[in-house]
Amino acid sequence: MIIVNLDEKLKEKNMTVTELSEKVGITIANISILKNNKAKAIRFSTLDAICEVLECQPGDILLYIEEDK
Repeated sequence: MIIVNLDEKLKEKNMTVTELSEKVGITIANISILKNNKAKAIRFSTLDAICEVLECQPGDILLYIEEDK
């Protein structure tokens, strides 16, 4: 399972979901969907914008966790 871990980076940058939304150019609702791991997909352009704003690499916010089988 892929987890989007925005909380740590937002805290690290002292940034709110609203601020990230404005800087990335997507809705607060879509940021919340990503933040709450409800997203089924993410566009590379969105990931690129988030990484640019948060000054991070994709691997800093995307985590792979093996599911129990």
